[in-house]
Amino acid sequence: MSERGRFIALEGGEGVGKSTQVKALAQALRERGIDLVVTREPGGSEGAEKIRELLLTGDEERWSPKAEALLFAAARCDHVDKIIRPAVLAGKWVLSDRFIDSSLAYQGGAGDLGIGAVRAVNAFGIQEWFPDRSLVLALAEGGARARARDNEGSDRIGSRPEGYHQKVDLAFRQIAAEEPQRVRIVDASGEPDEVTQRLLEAIADLLP
Repeated sequence: MSERGRFIALEGGEGVGKSTQVKALAQALRERGIDLVVTREPGGSEGAEKIRELLLTGDEERWSPKAEALLFAAARCDHVDKIIRPAVLAGKWVLSDRFIDSSLAYQGGAGDLGIGAVRAVNAFGIQEWFPDRSLVLALAEGGARARARDNEGSDRIGSRPEGYHQKVDLAFRQIAAEEPQRVRIVDASGEPDEVTQRLLEAIADLLP
């Protein structure tokens, strides 16, 4: 039987350079000989990608906060069942562009549903399949928002007002403070290769 792999999630608010760092971290891990599956949320599996379309398109009033949280949880359950669990049990590493901590921060913290309530809904769907390490990219106050405003084509959630995204930042920091072993805040400032090195340092204890 294969040795169990690892499950890493890359998290953060809008405009912190997450997409760039997913690619860079994936390359760095593969250079270390790690058999890696790269995936994303919402999405990853065929069913979850269909739910992604529902979540990220349409007007702001399309879903209530509760319905939005439940849709994310449903997509995540399918993602774990079809992609994450099989890969990890086969000895592969999985790197996901967002996972449960985004729901905890966005719908739980910024959406005022409560981090505990959103955690409970998701735990039903994914059971014990929380990431071995969630790496939250963070910029100094205002930096993320300024960069996000420069990006065109924001989706339904990314285009929400400044106050919402400030609450997302605070929620990520609260989660990291409550679960310091599983969740790490990583400084996203500076050159991209410097940020990648910080990410590697934050998972050094997991590397083979």
